[in-house]
Amino acid sequence: MKKIYTGAANPSRRKFIKSGGALAAAIAVAPVATLASKDSPEKLIGIQLGAASFMDEGVEQVLDLLQERAGVNTIFMSTFCYDRGLNGRQIPGYPFPDHGPKESDEGTYHGGFYATPHAKFYEKTAIKGDKMTAPDFGGVDVLARVLPVAKKKGIKVFASVLDTFEYPADVLESQLKDFVEVDLQGQRKKTICFFRPDVREFWKAVVTDLASSYDLDGIMFFNERNGPLINAVGATHAESFSSAHITCFCEDHKRAAAERGIDFERAKEGFHKLDEFVQRSLKNQRPSDGYYVEFQRLMLQYPEVLAYQQLFDYGKHRVLEDVRDAVKAVNKNIQVGFHIEHVNSWNPFYRAGRNYEALASMADLLKVVVYNNCAGERYVNFIRNIQSSIFRDVPAEQLMRLNNHLLGYGNEASLEQLPAAGFSPDYVYSETVRAIAGVKGKCKILPGIDIGIPTEKGSRKASPDDTYAATMAALKAKPDGVIFSRKYSEMMLANVDAAGRAVKESLIKRS
Repeated sequence: MKKIYTGAANPSRRKFIKSGGALAAAIAVAPVATLASKDSPEKLIGIQLGAASFMDEGVEQVLDLLQERAGVNTIFMSTFCYDRGLNGRQIPGYPFPDHGPKESDEGTYHGGFYATPHAKFYEKTAIKGDKMTAPDFGGVDVLARVLPVAKKKGIKVFASVLDTFEYPADVLESQLKDFVEVDLQGQRKKTICFFRPDVREFWKAVVTDLASSYDLDGIMFFNERNGPLINAVGATHAESFSSAHITCFCEDHKRAAAERGIDFERAKEGFHKLDEFVQRSLKNQRPSDGYYVEFQRLMLQYPEVLAYQQLFDYGKHRVLEDVRDAVKAVNKNIQVGFHIEHVNSWNPFYRAGRNYEALASMADLLKVVVYNNCAGERYVNFIRNIQSSIFRDVPAEQLMRLNNHLLGYGNEASLEQLPAAGFSPDYVYSETVRAIAGVKGKCKILPGIDIGIPTEKGSRKASPDDTYAATMAALKAKPDGVIFSRKYSEMMLANVDAAGRAVKESLIKRS
């Protein structure tokens, strides 16, 4: 019987953690900047962080710490962002790290622009970015404070821009109410639609504004959307899903469907039938031919459903192309990156619509999520979701093992053990290798490393050993660098140090 990975006793973790005494001593005293060789180009060692970290702990203090302790040479600052996952202090309900205030900003956090938006860039869109300045710190331009200090220290700066899951009520009412998505039931949602012309113009305006107004090294665009078919059957790691409230069925989507030869009404009818199927599945009402056969039958009867999912992908990728073109029109030397969300790792449906080579043609770099600790509970949520709908006839453990084979995963922990065990460093390595192979040299690959991403009670928490092992595994795959994630304000300093130790060791080996 093969051994399975169950966490701290994981043989892969031990293998990556172990290092010689002489090497460890050299790492302890060697500054990162002295470790790169002339024959080995500098890797991008990045970290994501929000404006709150700089305002809470000081710009120079934070940059010095990250540079000295983690070898960071690039920061990804959440510059336009409403989401707490990338911004603000530690999210409510989870332990504070051992730096910064030990008080939640839940009552004061709002989000928006942590830079100064300029009205002239928003003349072609009804969404006025100059009215979306973050009020959190009295409208302080945090990006303007950070840039000169970072430049002085030789640290590159990327402005991160995030299209969030749900916008605040006041922003929805004042700026976005005419541009939100519409669900299958005709209800207006809290997300904005790719096919609204003003939305496309807005994203072009945001990145043009930032690229024109600040001396940036790059812009990173985040857009974690799955599409109607994937959401309808629960093929995500969300804790719950509703097949009746998938999006988007607005008039602009209808026009876009017609332009691509998709029968909009047939698509809606197909999604209604799919919703009925999912609702029956959740109630354990088995079709006579089984759950998957019934699902496949619906797909054959309503090919418009799959076409509508592809329409979503087309709209999403068109926004990515808009972002790239807008930035390059300002300055071709500004790097454009895209965040490739975690679901791309374990969802074969999602993978099929996300060709790495095609994505590489739109970007200078891709940040690929390989968060190994939180992946345990996230992957289990995904398996349990799809097992409750289209694969209800398959026992959950067997379904996970099948999916592991489809994805090329190694011998990870069982379904019950996986949340506590997390994924092994082998997962980090293999997913990084897959991404590098997928882009075929057309853009840079930067694996995102899980450093303290909050997980639920009983699920794996990041430790220094985990952080070191994951970072070493990623760098072993020879990417163009790494990005420590999700945000500095949830990271323990011991984990930051462990990441830096791995970076230094990797550079010593390369030199």
